[in-house]
Amino acid sequence: MPQHRINMYLHDILNAIDSIFDYLGDKRDFNHYDSNKLLRRAVERELEIIGEATNRVIKIDSTIDISNA
Repeated sequence: MPQHRINMYLHDILNAIDSIFDYLGDKRDFNHYDSNKLLRRAVERELEIIGEATNRVIKIDSTIDISNA
């Protein structure tokens, strides 16, 4: 059961990452991002989802190595 929950959270993380890429599109311009409140809020929410899911995975299995690699 814990592995199933971890897989669900990892799926949530992957969906959030995909959503961020969809929101930003091919043109990834910081000035556009900075000037678009709706875009910023959408990306921020997806980052919150990633953070929440990451924390839950760590609570289930603290031996999981989470890195930026």
